[in-house]
Amino acid sequence: MSAPTPAPSAATTRRLTEFSHGAGCGCKIGPDELADVLGRLAPPRHPDLLVGSDTGDDAAVWRLGPDRALVLTTDFFTPLVDDPRTWGRIAATNAASDVYAMGGTPLIALNLVAWPVDQLGPEILAEVLQGGADAAADGGWLAVGGHSIDDPEPKYGQAVVGEVHPDQIMTNAGLRRDDVLVLTKALGTGAITTAVKFEKAEPEWVSSAIVSMCTLNKVAALAGVAAGVTGATDITGFGLLGHLKKMAAASGVDVAIDAATVPALPGAREALGRGMISGGTRRNRTWAEDVVTIGEGVSEEDIWLLADAQTSGGLLLGVATDQVEQVLSTLKDAELPAAAIGRVTGAGVGHISIRGASAAG
Repeated sequence: MSAPTPAPSAATTRRLTEFSHGAGCGCKIGPDELADVLGRLAPPRHPDLLVGSDTGDDAAVWRLGPDRALVLTTDFFTPLVDDPRTWGRIAATNAASDVYAMGGTPLIALNLVAWPVDQLGPEILAEVLQGGADAAADGGWLAVGGHSIDDPEPKYGQAVVGEVHPDQIMTNAGLRRDDVLVLTKALGTGAITTAVKFEKAEPEWVSSAIVSMCTLNKVAALAGVAAGVTGATDITGFGLLGHLKKMAAASGVDVAIDAATVPALPGAREALGRGMISGGTRRNRTWAEDVVTIGEGVSEEDIWLLADAQTSGGLLLGVATDQVEQVLSTLKDAELPAAAIGRVTGAGVGHISIRGASAAG
């Protein structure tokens, strides 16, 4: 997939990213603060609520009947690129990712808009919404209406409704013993978009990151469902370490990651080396430290990449050993930089071992 061509937009004296206090999903509330908030609330219960808030999964799932269930999610964030249509496309792609992470298909979405009407004109907002509509058209869902508010910091996203067969739901509590962990996109969007914000990103870095963030997780979801995957999540603002921490704990397993096999976007490691580490990435690393053991040969750069706060990242799938080759073949045929990056080591409490190149063998 090539990078979307930026559409002409209304002139503004400020870059969109200048309005952002954090880049994309890096502006999320930190995982520790969020866990504290949710821990004060009683999870809702209902016989038809197949997936609720108990494990902090990617979306809610509501059973309509024996063969059909609704998947409901929402996501929105601040600008992480300066072209409005590209930002809109990335935000909508990211919002639908939660549906794909559950093994579902998006059907319809509502737009969510916060807009500084005295700073940015209607032409720019129209471009953002068109970008969201472009992503929806590519994925086969409809973006219809929504809600907007006046806000000094622009934000955009979608509330997405999808469907899934109740017997094919993938959840973050579904990892099984000996599952191989397959990551379907390269990491590093957080570091690169942070570099964009500070005008320190190389053009080729940005182009590769935009292609990745605009790539739907549709093929990855279909591959997971076809392989009988039960454990999956998408990698967004909490980084691979944060999302894997939640996934392993919810599944009652321990896991191991081979740092040398984790794919990185072009320029991601260089950006991290230049100090392009977002606040969200720092919070992710701190939050995961209590369950992580770092082996020999693992560099600081490796850890920052694993903690990097992603926007519109890939899926992390727990794939049975005999299905890994087929899943990777399907993903690579779709030109996705997928890789097997580790495995479930057994029953446990959510511990993550990170191994370096020498230990990974």
